[in-house]
Amino acid sequence: MKVVVIGALGKVARQLVPLLADGGSGPAVDVVGVVRKEEQIDRVADIGGEPLLLDVEHASTEEMARAFDGADAVIWSAGAGGGNPDRTYAVDRDAAIRSMDAAADAGVRRYVMVSWVGSVADHGVPSDASFFPYADAKLAADDHLRTTDLDWTILGPGSLTDDPPTGRIRVLGADERVERGEPSQVPRADVAQVAAASLRIDATIGRFVRFTTGDETIPAALRNLE
Repeated sequence: MKVVVIGALGKVARQLVPLLADGGSGPAVDVVGVVRKEEQIDRVADIGGEPLLLDVEHASTEEMARAFDGADAVIWSAGAGGGNPDRTYAVDRDAAIRSMDAAADAGVRRYVMVSWVGSVADHGVPSDASFFPYADAKLAADDHLRTTDLDWTILGPGSLTDDPPTGRIRVLGADERVERGEPSQVPRADVAQVAAASLRIDATIGRFVRFTTGDETIPAALRNLE
């Protein structure tokens, strides 16, 4: 398997790339880590990925499709990082959508989007809140992914922490609300494990998997999706 990870040096992907590359999530796979700066190339190699220099914010669909050539799966784990609404829309919505179209053009069937637990139409984020552009951009990208013919999975983790991995999650019901704070938290390391496991568990295809830390092992939770 060859997997392209977009945003390979983000806080989740930094743990996902070596997990895939060294077989910590199952058989080892070839991982292409997409980054946008030349000085990041060596860091991708250091964590086990094959570096690919591509600024997805400005890359065309055609350029992305060439980058995805020969891949079996694409994982989107990039983001603008907030702060600038225009750039948030450019990366988290527009570039993400182009990457989905590029995956289809390149013949890549599997696509995993790392989103957030509140990516629903009634997310409740006020339009004048600083977080709104992110919530709005992610929802638009997620909704576009649902319209594609890709074998897609959208991951909706709760509030992210840098705690050690637990290897266990709780999958939320479709209409279940989560409160801010500890009950909705999940370590980034567990999000990486969920993303890796999703590639191997067909029950996640066509699903928006919302989750927090819980008591069920990640493979079991994903296989038991209703």
